[in-house]
Amino acid sequence: MTSTSATADRELVLSRVFDASRELVYRAWTDSTHVAEWWGPRGFTTTVHEMDVRPGGLFRFIMHAPNGTDYPNKIVFHEVVPPDRLTFTHGSDAEVDEYAFDVTVTFVEEGAAKTRLTLRQVYPSSDVRDYVAREFHAVEMGNQTFDRFAEFLRGYA
Repeated sequence: MTSTSATADRELVLSRVFDASRELVYRAWTDSTHVAEWWGPRGFTTTVHEMDVRPGGLFRFIMHAPNGTDYPNKIVFHEVVPPDRLTFTHGSDAEVDEYAFDVTVTFVEEGAAKTRLTLRQVYPSSDVRDYVAREFHAVEMGNQTFDRFAEFLRGYA
């Protein structure tokens, strides 16, 4: 992966401490039955078609927006280090996806039964990052997804 300093103008980074063990947070992030319950911003639902969390494995899903729009997604995992880190490319099934981006998710213990999850997205250019942030409200929607994840973890723990 490229370093933060070399990619800072192309990054979006979200980080939050969750009230759950690192193992639980990792499991809830990588188990398709759990992901379908919390993935996406408020009002969205997610249909998981496949989730194979291993290097080269695919995660295909559709996010259903409240307005009825469907957003097909495809993730290709590159690195899977339970329960520490995931790296993957997130995009669509399009043959050429100019908006696809690389992601690193880290899971770091912070005291007893707390985990800092950091989601670092690196886009192909600063223009693409700015477009995604502006048009898809990526930071706000990401924070809503983290809110839903925290709610899920409270009910799961």
